[in-house]
Amino acid sequence: MPDDQKFEEKYLGVLQNIEFGIVSVYREHPELADWDALDAIEALIRHYTAETRGRSHPPARLSGLPKLVFESVEMMCEWRLGRTQPFAKKEDGQPLDLEMEPKTVDEILACLKRIRRSIRLWNRRGGRQGYLNFVSEYVR
Repeated sequence: MPDDQKFEEKYLGVLQNIEFGIVSVYREHPELADWDALDAIEALIRHYTAETRGRSHPPARLSGLPKLVFESVEMMCEWRLGRTQPFAKKEDGQPLDLEMEPKTVDEILACLKRIRRSIRLWNRRGGRQGYLNFVSEYVR
């Protein structure tokens, strides 16, 4: 089995969570472009890379749609790191107890880099929203 396929299988849930964070912004803001998502993902890569090096997180100098994507995906990453529980039951507001094995920062970084590669690939193939149109077909 090729390494890419092994990676995709091992981290399918994390990749889907990151993609959900992106697509949820796209569905609310259909004007979102691949480059907006790419800016957010690259800022998150810088953010978590700084953490692995023991440095403070650089400020994400984003605004508008890239900032919304950053915040949405960061929430997913923090949840997958086991740091937050962003999902609550509708009726009482208490956090849902979702079984999930926390990932390491290095694993999150690898997944963000995989998403970055996918954005670039599908943007080349499909234009301004090539990635967003492709991935939104698979995210519910």
